[in-house]
Amino acid sequence: MTTTGDSDTAARTGPWWWERRRSAVLDVGLALASAAECGAEGVEFADDAGIPAAVGVAFGVLAGSALVLRRRWPIAVVLISVAITPARMGVLMAIVGLYTLAASELPRRIIGALAGMSLAGTLIVTLVRANQDMANGDLTIGEGFIPFIAITTSLGVTAPPVLLGLYVGQRRRLMESLRERADSLERELQLLAERAEERAEWARGEERTRIARDMHDVVAHRVSLMVVHAAALQAVARKDPEKAVKNAALVGDMGRQALTELRQMLGVLRADEAPPKPAPAPAPVPLAAVGEAADRAASRAEPAAEPGPPDLTDGPCLAELDELVDQSRAAGMAVDLSVEGETRAYAADVEETAYRVVQEALTNVHKHAAGAKTYVRLAHRAAEIAMQVENGPPPEAGGADAGLPSGGNGLVGMKERVTALGGVFVSGPTDAGGFRVSAVLPAAAGQ
Repeated sequence: MTTTGDSDTAARTGPWWWERRRSAVLDVGLALASAAECGAEGVEFADDAGIPAAVGVAFGVLAGSALVLRRRWPIAVVLISVAITPARMGVLMAIVGLYTLAASELPRRIIGALAGMSLAGTLIVTLVRANQDMANGDLTIGEGFIPFIAITTSLGVTAPPVLLGLYVGQRRRLMESLRERADSLERELQLLAERAEERAEWARGEERTRIARDMHDVVAHRVSLMVVHAAALQAVARKDPEKAVKNAALVGDMGRQALTELRQMLGVLRADEAPPKPAPAPAPVPLAAVGEAADRAASRAEPAAEPGPPDLTDGPCLAELDELVDQSRAAGMAVDLSVEGETRAYAADVEETAYRVVQEALTNVHKHAAGAKTYVRLAHRAAEIAMQVENGPPPEAGGADAGLPSGGNGLVGMKERVTALGGVFVSGPTDAGGFRVSAVLPAAAGQ
């Protein structure tokens, strides 16, 4: 069986034109058998032709040995078998040659023509020999049986090897086609696996970017306000203790809010982890100790309620925008909030994105334009929601930079959030020396 593709060269282990050693051994064995047959029949051919027996034997051996070329030149083998048919030799060569010819990749018309020549030659030679034998008295049958014998003999020698060769050749081509298809599918699967790995790597990168963006949104604003309040606390700690206490309380609130949001985010990241093992049961406590603990708890001030599990799905919304602005005002920023249009509810990701844009813009003002007058505008429109945060130039005495670290990804993160929902994001300096951040989100995004 032949092979195709890249495995063709690797499969050739035989000498010369043979693909395998066993194929060479088989062809050599068939050629020896054909040479022996033709050599034995060459004796009778030499007697009929009136030539020396050695010449007839040599001719038969030489002609029969041509069967070794059946895989390389099947047409030549069939033509030689047809040529030596009148000498009444080469039956094995004719059968094997016709089978090899029919199983080859040659066109069907060539196979049919050579098979017809072999059939006609065998038929004619059988008729002539049968008539000669009838005339010499070597064959005693009715003359009406001679055509039947001739046709049966010629068909018996020609038809079976041709049909078998056609079947084997078709099966071989089918197997090669299946092998090529399997190789193609294997290559496609390998390519799909490589692409899946690339998509997984890309998804991991996108997830890392999203987590980094969320961490930046959660931490940057709260920590920036904490730094501002801490600086104010340091400045007024001795001059105005009441204001220092107030700033310290604000710093504590900001820290708790930041921790709460971080806990919510970490809870989402750990949502697929196995639940922790339950804590071991506490040892039994005497009733007297329980009573004493209850008395001590009653004598103390009522503690704050234990917070419940954080909501892992709901993010900040536009209803919390007033609180966000108030926090910036408490940090000393002059912020003016204006809302246009009728307030209504949007999809959760739209409201969270709008909130994060305003939050990050206010954080940038704290970082780079401390003390500047800031305007926050929110517009509810028919099919979209627009927001704009614009600050003027920082006051000369206040300094333009609060000394807060910046990763340089705030504007990039805002743009990624907005464009992911099909919105438009624009940012840049103003003619007055300030900075403006504008975003427009489709109202139907995320639904």
